[in-house]
Amino acid sequence: MQITFCGATQTVTGSQHLVEVNGKRILLDCGLYQGKRAESYKRNKNFPFDPASVDVLVLSHAHIDHSGNIPNLVKNGFRGDIICTFATRDLCSVMLRDSGFIHERDAEYINKKHKRTGELPVDPLYTEEEAIQSLAFFLAIGYERRYAITPDIAVTFYDAGHMLGSAIVALDITDHEVGADRRLVFSGDIGRPEIPILRDPVLLDEADVLIMESTYGGRMHPPIEESEHEMEEAIVRAYRRGGKVIIPAFAVGRTQQIVYTLNKAFHNRDIPEIQVFVDSPLAVNATDIFRLHPEAYDKEALNYLTREDPDGDIFGFSRLRYVRQVEQSKEINYLKDPAVIISASGMMEHGRVLHHLKNNIEDSRNIIIVAGWQAPDTLGRRIVEHQSPVRIFGDEYQLKAEVLVLNGFSGHADHQGLVQWANAFTRRRPGKVFLVHGELDAAQALARSLRDEAGYQDVYIPTLNETFRI
Repeated sequence: MQITFCGATQTVTGSQHLVEVNGKRILLDCGLYQGKRAESYKRNKNFPFDPASVDVLVLSHAHIDHSGNIPNLVKNGFRGDIICTFATRDLCSVMLRDSGFIHERDAEYINKKHKRTGELPVDPLYTEEEAIQSLAFFLAIGYERRYAITPDIAVTFYDAGHMLGSAIVALDITDHEVGADRRLVFSGDIGRPEIPILRDPVLLDEADVLIMESTYGGRMHPPIEESEHEMEEAIVRAYRRGGKVIIPAFAVGRTQQIVYTLNKAFHNRDIPEIQVFVDSPLAVNATDIFRLHPEAYDKEALNYLTREDPDGDIFGFSRLRYVRQVEQSKEINYLKDPAVIISASGMMEHGRVLHHLKNNIEDSRNIIIVAGWQAPDTLGRRIVEHQSPVRIFGDEYQLKAEVLVLNGFSGHADHQGLVQWANAFTRRRPGKVFLVHGELDAAQALARSLRDEAGYQDVYIPTLNETFRI
């Protein structure tokens, strides 16, 4: 068996790992690398392998850093199955189309600049149409339903508890080269126990090889209940002073989590009768898909849906309005009454949230709730650091709104959660562990704990395109 780590090495983006065994090439994830524009375009466009030579793609979940380069893979000759859960397939149907649309718009923007400077035009990484074409290759299977890729290689998905449809991947392989049965487990992204809506991540107890995420190695999360309470208090505070609450949120996962929290708070009278808007077409489409998959909900969410929610909809209540049309979004800007506005993008780099920030950032009655990690050099990071003025659409604005940072909504397991998950391999402990999807300091912190606390001997932090024979 040979594994080449083609992405998400010492970084948290571009998940992509190539497994070669028994003459087959199995790609685990095909995510977009997200970074500086020129570097990202080059790395995403050029695969370190021939896409046409890949026999099958096994997809852990729908987040763009795990699925976002699939249309480009198909565009360049891949013709195998893309195996994932049912919810992941449905989410990719809207997320990849949205990604293709963004790539087209980005190419148009760059080409306008190139035309002025005499540079050659660029093509989009892929188009919305090419994203749609890639959906024909998806093959969905349920959790804990063993599926034979070949007579000697089978895949089983276990709930990762990270987002709707997210999976831990187990490959059971009869390895002809060594003459033995072996189990390779790829963690995907591991979720947090007790987060709303989703079930807890499944604990596996046997593997021979483990590829494991390390996103929050060395870091701990506050309890989610603490962040929920702080959000409710902030909404009450803004309401009393006649202000608005702006919540930049990722359209898939984070938005639904916040809506569910506000639903319960509204019915429990923990927040006032305040208008709540979800202003993101992708978030609206994704929420419809969340409604289609109650089989992925945890017991608390199912119980609330079937027995407690007066509306019978955990993603809806009387004061909540979903906004699709641009004209409807613009109307929110003229609203004088207090309101909560949930809008993408989560890092405030593009999307409708920029219009809401522009119109509300200079009013001290308002509150900006930052409910997710903000990457360096993003508008979100500058707001978290209280830099003022900030530039939005090329104009400067003074940061006068209150800024509240809530770290408890993360969908990733923290350091302790990762160690506990790895410690569950008691029946057959992996002989080799590879840490991916984490910055170097995070991966190193987790590696130390896996060696010192969990007793793992061979823990590796691969570099980009590094290959291991096992």
